[in-house]
Parts: sequence; structure tokens; C-alpha cells
Amino acid sequence: MMQFSALTIQDKQGDDIAMQTFDGKVLLIVNTASKCGFTPQYEGLEALHQQYNDKGLAIIAFPCNQFGQQEPGDDASIQSFCSLNYNVTFPVMKKIEVNGSDASPLYQYLKAQAPGLFGTKAIKWNFTKFLISKDRASIRRFGPQTSPESLHQEIERLLAQ
Repeated sequence: MMQFSALTIQDKQGDDIAMQTFDGKVLLIVNTASKCGFTPQYEGLEALHQQYNDKGLAIIAFPCNQFGQQEPGDDASIQSFCSLNYNVTFPVMKKIEVNGSDASPLYQYLKAQAPGLFGTKAIKWNFTKFLISKDRASIRRFGPQTSPESLHQEIERLLAQ
């Protein structure tokens, strides 16, 4: 399996970004959707971004349409939705798949490193969160029902390391 910093992701325009760009930062990676019951979590994610971005936290959202077809729009409409409805200023990347044979390499890596309950690898729903330490030694998975607001203590602990 590749090293984390060797992985690449695509920004909203489809340009490659090396995960190495985020070396030295605590990461919160979230698969998102615009038409989900958990969509209001964008507000909490933005609040975390505002509070901790300057202290070394990077939040990265990955829109995904694999759960109930709750992210049907194209990348431009997703960006517009996030900006207009939640004033999102953290990066919302190009729409991806998180499960199956076309799952992004990043999500393949995250699922292998931090399996879910009972060792399951699949992402079960929108707004599953991965909190990753600066040194990438710790990767924790949180389910959709874990609110962004409940992650303050864990984020502060990782930022202090």
C-alpha cells in the first residue's frame, strides 16, 4: 500500500494535489452530500475550520453520490451549494467514490488503516469522518452521527502533539 503522503486527490477543478501538501497538519477528511439528513454538519465543519485552521487543522470534504443518490449534482453545483448554504471556506474536492472498485486511493488507504465497527472496511453513509494526526500514525474513524462539534477535544489533543 502507498504511503499517505504519496497519494493524490483532485481539487474542485480536477487538478491533482499531493497529500504531501498537507504534511505537518492534522487532517479531518469527510465524505459529504448535499441532500442528506447530515448535510447541516457542514456548519459544524466550517466552525471547526474557522477555529483551528490557523492552528494546523485542515478539513477536506469529498462529495460522494454513493449513498441514496444524495449528491446528484455536478462539481460546480456542489461548490455553489456549499458556499451559498453553509459559507464553506474549507476545500470541497471533486466528487469521488469511497466504496467499490472505483473508490479513490485515498479512501482505500483510510478504510484499510481505520476500519469501521467489527472491522468492516466499507463506508456506511455520508459524513463519515477520518481524523488523522500530523505524523499519520493515528487515524480514527467517526460515524456520520458523530457531530463535528464533538471532535474539539480530540482535535486539540492532536494539534498539541
